Amino acid sequence: MAAHADRRERIEARLGEGLRPTHIEVIDESHLHAGHAGARSGAGHFRALLVSDRFEGLSRVKRQQLVYGLLAEEMGPEIHAFSMRTLTPAEWQAEG
Repeated sequence: MAAHADRRERIEARLGEGLRPTHIEVIDESHLHAGHAGARSGAGHFRALLVSDRFEGLSRVKRQQLVYGLLAEEMGPEIHAFSMRTLTPAEWQAEG
């Protein structure tokens, strides 16, 4: 389990450096996918909530491309699946 925590922390750190988020949550959901073909390689399944000024003026697709670009080295060997919600601080505040 420590290896999974380290991987989550590395992902969080990479996103933190690139996005300077006001809020970040990275959740390792790998245990929910045990036995899944993509999980056999050891790569994990993650879900993230990211709130950053960097998303201002970007479409949903552009926001996701930005995040995937930051995680390019981790995609494949470390990350099999990565789902995300990307919000600006104003959008996050509007959600309450």
